[in-house]
Amino acid sequence: MNTFIDVISTAPAKDAEGFAAETDTILASVRAYKEDRHGSERWSNMAVFSTASSLFRFRKIPNLEITAGMIITCADGRYRILSAEDVRGRGMYIEVLAERLEPSVR
Repeated sequence: MNTFIDVISTAPAKDAEGFAAETDTILASVRAYKEDRHGSERWSNMAVFSTASSLFRFRKIPNLEITAGMIITCADGRYRILSAEDVRGRGMYIEVLAERLEPSVR
């Protein structure tokens, strides 16, 4: 577990003037193992997820279902979750494939 991450849910909300804006809600803050995409055999076997740029593995969070569309933030940036699955079906660890979100304005 080499990275601190926040699991975030985004939802549209209206401000005082009535304009819609995305709001972030932090659902959990945990430590995770992070592996960036590289040319290993494992990543080549996951060719279906060609847009995935990172893999995160962390302990299952009680009473929280990790779904596609949620956001993970860490020191390296923001990542959109593409898929989440239980490692070996034991209910102990969650493995997430995510793509890095590039900011539109710098």
